Amino acid sequence: MENKESKNNEQEVLDENIETTTEENTEQVLDKDEIISKLNTDLEEQTKKSEEYLDHLKRNMAEFDNYKKRMAKEKENMYISIVADFIAEILPIMDNFEKAINAESTDESFKDGIHMIYDQLKEMLDKTGLEEIECQGQDFDPNLHEAVMHVEDENYAEKQVVEVFRKGYRLGDKIIRHAMVKVAN
Repeated sequence: MENKESKNNEQEVLDENIETTTEENTEQVLDKDEIISKLNTDLEEQTKKSEEYLDHLKRNMAEFDNYKKRMAKEKENMYISIVADFIAEILPIMDNFEKAINAESTDESFKDGIHMIYDQLKEMLDKTGLEEIECQGQDFDPNLHEAVMHVEDENYAEKQVVEVFRKGYRLGDKIIRHAMVKVAN
C-alpha cells in the first residue's frame, strides 16, 4: 500500500507541477502580449512626439525664412530711405545750379564751368535711379504735383499742368520731392 500511496503522491506532485508549469507558461504568454502591447503603445507615443518635433522644426524654419525675407526687405527700404533723404538735401543745390545756368552772364567760361558741375551732379544722381517727374502738359496728379497756382485759360484742358515752378523727382516708387506747378481750371 505504501507503494500505491507513494505512486499517488508522485502522481499528485506531477500533476501539480504540470499545472504550475502550464500556469507559468500562460502567465509568460500573457506577459509577452502585455510587453508587446506596452511596446506598441510606447512606439505610438514616441512617433507622435517625433511628429510634433518635426512639425515644430518645420514651423521654426518657415518663421526664420520669413524673418530673413523681412529683414532683407527692411534693409532695402532703409537704403532707399537714406538715399532719398540724401538726394532731398542735394536737390536745392541742383535748383541753384539751374538758376545760375539760366542767369545772364558776360563770363562764358564761368557759365560753362557751372554747367559742367551741374552735368556731373546730375549724372551722379541719375546713377542712383533718380528720375525727374514729367509735368508740363500732363494732367494734375496730387501724388506727383503740388499746385501753388490756378489759372483760368481756355487754351488748356481742365486740371492740366500749365507751368512748372520747381521740378519734382522720384526714386523708384518713392517721391523725393513733389513738382511745384500752376494748374489750369
